[in-house]
Amino acid sequence: MTRVGVIGHRGYEGLPAILGTLLDIAPALGLTLAFEDDLWNIAEAGEHLRSPDDIDALFTLGGDGTLLRGARFLAGRTIPILGINLGRLGFLTSCSAEEFESGVRRFAAGDFTSEARMALYSATLDRDGQERCNWVALNDVVLHKGGFARVVKLSVIIDDELIGTYSADGLVMSTPTGSTGYSLSAGGPIVVPTFESIVLTPVSPHTLAMRPLVLPPEAVVKVRADNGPDELLVTIDGQVGTTFTAGETLVVRRAPSPVCIVRFPGTTFFSRMRRKLGWGGLSERDGEAV
Repeated sequence: MTRVGVIGHRGYEGLPAILGTLLDIAPALGLTLAFEDDLWNIAEAGEHLRSPDDIDALFTLGGDGTLLRGARFLAGRTIPILGINLGRLGFLTSCSAEEFESGVRRFAAGDFTSEARMALYSATLDRDGQERCNWVALNDVVLHKGGFARVVKLSVIIDDELIGTYSADGLVMSTPTGSTGYSLSAGGPIVVPTFESIVLTPVSPHTLAMRPLVLPPEAVVKVRADNGPDELLVTIDGQVGTTFTAGETLVVRRAPSPVCIVRFPGTTFFSRMRRKLGWGGLSERDGEAV
């Protein structure tokens, strides 16, 4: 039996029906299900999901945000995540709600690949250099000013070399997976997700000379706030984080373990780019050119 953890977003319509179908088909497919508490209260069956050490795979029911939360739940365990998209975009997910049942059956039959995605380990150090808190991010780590209408000056140090001072609204440090998220909106490059690197993208930089940087995966990035609001914010995958003050240091490096995302044969990164992000131009124009 394959032990599968299931987490999801209760706000999506149709979630109870999907949970019911999953419970119906799981035994014949050799799947044992363990639900996080919010989902168990709906399913009222299966086991309770307590620890990533108790499962062999993870199903996420929701959108990209749910998958990102699931990746953090795994805490470095390299087990496959099958993301089932119940929302609109679902760029990181593996299949849509309409494809849900066939996707689960293909997963149980082993008809998939597990695509390793680089993650980032980030930590904030206090004034004495002691680690105050840390996280693992699949998408990005963002240092920003919150709601203050002021430019922030950030000293950026890479591998113990000061590369410059960023005057901007903030700084996005993203994985290749996260290069199609906030980093892209801030003007960063698109990086093929299996090409390991760290992307630094300033948010609304106050100079034309400051451009995004693509760093090797072994780079260690340190950021300090020179001035600006008394309190900045560090945000992990747009979901969790902490405050950040002058004198502290944000350290970002490649995480020890990747995150493994399920991909089915016949789907590619560029096909998802075209279908979900409209990459490559207008579909009407492209259709006329064929």
